[in-house]
Amino acid sequence: MDEADLWHKEIKLVRGAYLKVGGSTDTNLYYVVSGSLRIYFEDEYEEQIIRLAYQGNFIAAMDSFISDQASELYIQALKKTKLKMLTKAAYLKLIHQNSVNLDLWHQSMLQLIYEQLEREKDILTFSPLKRYQRVLKRSPQLFQEIPLKYIASYLRMTPETLSRIKKS
Repeated sequence: MDEADLWHKEIKLVRGAYLKVGGSTDTNLYYVVSGSLRIYFEDEYEEQIIRLAYQGNFIAAMDSFISDQASELYIQALKKTKLKMLTKAAYLKLIHQNSVNLDLWHQSMLQLIYEQLEREKDILTFSPLKRYQRVLKRSPQLFQEIPLKYIASYLRMTPETLSRIKKS
C-alpha cells in the first residue's frame, strides 16, 4: 500500500481521543503506525472491549465497513497514536486489481475469522487462567502495549483477577 500510495491521510490521536463513536458510520481501514487503541461497545452495564490494536495492526469498525451502516462501536486511543487511513473505495480497487491482491484479501479474511473463533472459544469455554495463557501465547506484545485494565476487560475478568494470574 505504501508503494501504491493508497493511504488517504495520516491521523494523530492524543490519549483518550476517539477515532469513531457509537452511532456513526466509518468504512475506512486504519494501520497503526504507533500507539494503541481499543474497539468497544457499551451495554447496559459496562463497556465491552472486543478488539485491541497496537503498532503493526490494522483496525476498523468491521460491521460498519462491511455494511456501510452506522455501528455502535467506539474506537478510542489508549495512548498517543498515529494511524494511516485507507478508504474502502481505495481498498476495494486494490484487491480487485489482480489475483494476487484478491488472494491476499481472502487470506486476511480467513485469518480474521480464525482469530474471532479463537477469541470466542477463550471467552466461552476457558477459565480466566487459560484465557490469559492463550492470549499471552498468541499475542505476547499485547502485554507490552496495552494497559492491564483494558486487557482484563478484553479477557472478561476483573483487573484484580488478571493481576493475581500474572503474579502466579
